[in-house]
Amino acid sequence: NVLVGKARVLEIKDTESIKVAELEKFKIRRSERILFKTSNSALWKSRKFSEDFVFVSPDAAQFLADRGVALVGVDYLSVGGYRTGGSTQHKVLLIAGVCIVEGLNLSRIASGNYNLVCLPLRLENGDGAPARAIIKPYQKKIP
Repeated sequence: NVLVGKARVLEIKDTESIKVAELEKFKIRRSERILFKTSNSALWKSRKFSEDFVFVSPDAAQFLADRGVALVGVDYLSVGGYRTGGSTQHKVLLIAGVCIVEGLNLSRIASGNYNLVCLPLRLENGDGAPARAIIKPYQKKIP
């Protein structure tokens, strides 16, 4: 159920990391599905891996976990930074029961409410899986 339903795309202006100070203005609520659109969206135009992508700061990961969000999605390959504590953010979110979706291409998506459908492959004994994720403008019922 967490991978299908209403999601909110939040545009983050900070070009280093997603920080609590910026998150506070969004009034994030329990059980929300949050997708972060950052400057990372432009990185999908390149075939080269970027080490300097916007990541969820450890404090922001804890903030989201404390808010009880259901899902966090990011527009590059990890919620954690390449050079700074990449596994910390994963652990904080996963221990809190937050589903993580990485590798979203939100380059053509505006902030707002959407219906999210994320369909991961069913892998036995896996801790993650490739998935097809789509969003559509929000409607109460997904047709």
